[in-house]
Amino acid sequence: MALTSKNIETLIVLCRKGNQLAQLEVYNRYQKAMYNTAFRIVKNSAEAEDIMQESFITAFTKLDSFKGNASFGSWLKRIVINKSIGEYHKSKRFVSVSEKEIENEVEDDFSISSEDITNTKVKLVLKCMDDLHDNYRQILTLHFIEGFDYEEICEILNISYANCRTLIYRAKESLRTKLKVSV
Repeated sequence: MALTSKNIETLIVLCRKGNQLAQLEVYNRYQKAMYNTAFRIVKNSAEAEDIMQESFITAFTKLDSFKGNASFGSWLKRIVINKSIGEYHKSKRFVSVSEKEIENEVEDDFSISSEDITNTKVKLVLKCMDDLHDNYRQILTLHFIEGFDYEEICEILNISYANCRTLIYRAKESLRTKLKVSV
């Protein structure tokens, strides 16, 4: 039986019955997107991979709690985001960086060829986002990159709607300021 041609609902039913081949197929379909989601939050490849794998384990063990109100992918992404934010807060650390390392990094960042202006602008925006305060970076990532609306962000970050709107507004303003300085 070829599972690669099955739709996700059929695979979920098989996963609930403990079919490991179905679990592998679900993993193969979603692992890249879930890794990218985790990486954008924790900014560490090894941690993102661990979070992604732990999220799949959690998803498969708690598959009975998946009600189908949202797509499986968005349910899984919520698990990844929650684990990523939790891990980020747990391992939050400050690292001392020398001026020479900063200069080398800046030189590396601007050694982009002029063949793709759009790609350069995206990289600049992402670089400026990395320089934002952690709360601002996280909320903009959830809103613009992950595509969550205000209500979903409120639920994920456990904040009020008004606080969410204010944080997004301030984060956008901070990003605009950094972009003006960088350009």
